[in-house]
Amino acid sequence: MPLSRLAEATTPTAQIGLGLAALGRPGYLNLGRDRDLPDDRSPDALRARTHQLLDAAYAQGVRYVDTARSYGRAEEFLGQWLADRPEARDVVVGSKWGYAYTANWRVVADVHEVKEHSAAMCTTQYAESVELLGGRPDLYQVHSVTPDSPVLTDAALQERLAEQAADGVSVGLSVSGPRQAEAVRAALRVAPGGERLFRSVQATCNLLESSVGEALAEAHEAGLYVIVKEAMANGRLAPEAAPAALHRVAEECGATTDAVAMAAMLHRPWVTTVLSGAVTTEQLFANLHAVTVDLDDEQLAALTELAEEPEAYWQTRAALPWH
Repeated sequence: MPLSRLAEATTPTAQIGLGLAALGRPGYLNLGRDRDLPDDRSPDALRARTHQLLDAAYAQGVRYVDTARSYGRAEEFLGQWLADRPEARDVVVGSKWGYAYTANWRVVADVHEVKEHSAAMCTTQYAESVELLGGRPDLYQVHSVTPDSPVLTDAALQERLAEQAADGVSVGLSVSGPRQAEAVRAALRVAPGGERLFRSVQATCNLLESSVGEALAEAHEAGLYVIVKEAMANGRLAPEAAPAALHRVAEECGATTDAVAMAAMLHRPWVTTVLSGAVTTEQLFANLHAVTVDLDDEQLAALTELAEEPEAYWQTRAALPWH
């Protein structure tokens, strides 16, 4: 299985991946984006920024890169970087299908992406991903599965995904929304032909939204790779916006709040990879510092108290403006 290469990586930072959601398009819903990116957000400017982050991440031992069809031109940027750097063949590439990017390179748009989980969409977007990446991804995930997603019940769609798996692609899913745990557990039961379909699960899990934790532990126990996304809660745990309790622990550890927030996720024994959503090298290096942060039981208990009710967390996230 392609994802097994991640388990074989020996660098301390190999447990951290680089996500391209905020790099492949001019607008995104992370706090502080106006400060972090220059006014020039042309494709050329963001291509250069993406390649800069990829270079820095690879040099520091990061070996997983996560993208999606709906991340603007992120797959294109990544494919060009891979083509120019044959030495990076040990990078594990994950992408996602199920959303179409509709913002047309605008920061402000009525609709930024449109969701469709169908066999036809899977076929179309898989071909697009292969072309843009310069080859098939190691991991291809269904994007933002919820309990009512057709992928959990549609036999034709599951058959299409099984064909991808037979072709050597690891098939996974990402989940989102206040019912993530329910979606994860439903996915564990999807086994066309008697063989479990999904080999990985990616979920939003952070100090403010940890309700999916037990389900992810069950997925890990079942043999799935577990990828944590949005560990920074779209910037709400970054130094400029982090709650006081997180600042206190960060001061005790001699680290930044983002490093502590990511370290808290790395501390979970069921986590395979935690994604960094950095858009500057400074943010990336701060995130990577998470592997050096030691958290004791008292600090972990204090951080656990930051958790919000899932419905409240996702309502806040939905209200974040695109910058």
